[in-house]
Amino acid sequence: MNDWWYRNIVEPGKLPLLLALLSFVGSFLVTRTITRLIRAGRGPFRNISSGEVHIHHVVPGIFLMLVGGFWAVAAGRHGAGPLYAAVIFGIGAGLVLDEFALILHLDDVYWTEEGRKSVEVVMLTAALVVLVLTGFTPLGVSDLTPDERQNRALFALNIGINCAFAVIALLKGKLRTALIGMVVPFVALVGAVRLARPGSAWARRFYRNRHRARARAGLRAFHHDRRWSGPRRRLQDWIGGFTPGPSPSEPDPPERLSPPR
Repeated sequence: MNDWWYRNIVEPGKLPLLLALLSFVGSFLVTRTITRLIRAGRGPFRNISSGEVHIHHVVPGIFLMLVGGFWAVAAGRHGAGPLYAAVIFGIGAGLVLDEFALILHLDDVYWTEEGRKSVEVVMLTAALVVLVLTGFTPLGVSDLTPDERQNRALFALNIGINCAFAVIALLKGKLRTALIGMVVPFVALVGAVRLARPGSAWARRFYRNRHRARARAGLRAFHHDRRWSGPRRRLQDWIGGFTPGPSPSEPDPPERLSPPR
């Protein structure tokens, strides 16, 4: 166990990242627990206010992220400073992303349908950090051999291609695929070659006069959402403490185009 810890965590310099991840997840879980207790009127916890202004926990979160980030830059790579900075940054990131939906909408949507975005962003962020910890490197750099990394042209080409796949997936309305594809290039390639989601920038630009492609994209999105929206909502209810309710009404399936005669 000690050999594995040193070979995979300590020696590659991943210990600060691991501490940041644990602090991030712990901060989010503790914050969600406290907010759920406040909402239920249980325990000693209460909302913090200054006069008539409600102080959201994103405020101390931003402060902790600034302290942790600047400390990490100033501390360098040696000593215990980077470890303390990683913990502080992780705690702050957990507080900030727990209210990601509030920042996005500039409104207190914590317990509303829009507030589910916070839980989704936290889960996606944790998954990306876990991928990096397990050996994946953004933009597929880990797939190159040491000799290939010395070739600057090949190095830049590899990064450019993988980044292009991720950008295309993002334009096709596949945010999760694009973000994960920044770390796992094959995922971005799949998102880049598949049909775009209806309403995405890619669909508006390239499917405007392609009626069959637009219909196929709508049908595929309908089946995907019908299959995964229920399990995703139940997971968000369990993690985020949302009150389970009826799922949003499913859209009518897109009409199939009749084959040409």
